[in-house]
Amino acid sequence: MILESCAVTPFYKNGFVLGCEHTHEGIIVDPGDEVCDLLALVEQRHLEIKYIFLTHAHLDHVSGVNRAKAALKVPIGLHRDDLFLYESAVEQGRMFGVELNLLPPVDFFYQNVGPWLFGHYEVRVHHTPGHCPGGVCLQVNLAGSESSKLFVGDTLFAGSIGRTDLPGGELNTLMRSITQVLLAFPEDTEIFPGHGPKTTIGHERATNPFLSGHR
Repeated sequence: MILESCAVTPFYKNGFVLGCEHTHEGIIVDPGDEVCDLLALVEQRHLEIKYIFLTHAHLDHVSGVNRAKAALKVPIGLHRDDLFLYESAVEQGRMFGVELNLLPPVDFFYQNVGPWLFGHYEVRVHHTPGHCPGGVCLQVNLAGSESSKLFVGDTLFAGSIGRTDLPGGELNTLMRSITQVLLAFPEDTEIFPGHGPKTTIGHERATNPFLSGHR
């Protein structure tokens, strides 16, 4: 798999470009302020992007959607429960002193697990609310393979968990999402969070202080 990530100031939020090394079809995950770098990677890797996937609709994860949509002209996917956040992106921006234009309409909602395809790879969407109502985890794997990579947005981090003090956040819901959805994956499953370094399910189960009761 082709896998690239970028993060820039002020939020240092990870945006991702994924591609099939055989067909050069790909996807973008959470284009934010680093969108120009993501689009440059798309060009450098000669990728044909099929979808823009959003793990949720907080400002730092959607601030580059306008530019990505204009450049790529591909469908945008979001969980319906985060539509209220997506539609209030301009107001979210004002709270942080960021000027943002209205975002383009969402093209499809994650009404089922999937899969969505890019080349020889599959994307399956798992609802993981708690950080916000429409948070999701993107499970990406080679078709027919049991080995997956998880793009978890702000649900789980290396050594921490997503904050729950923003509108729609709820700690017990977040912990259920982590323990019932994410921890159900094999120990060696790689996790790519919305902020910070990658990790694995096994490492977080063993070391994350918020998961001490689930080892």
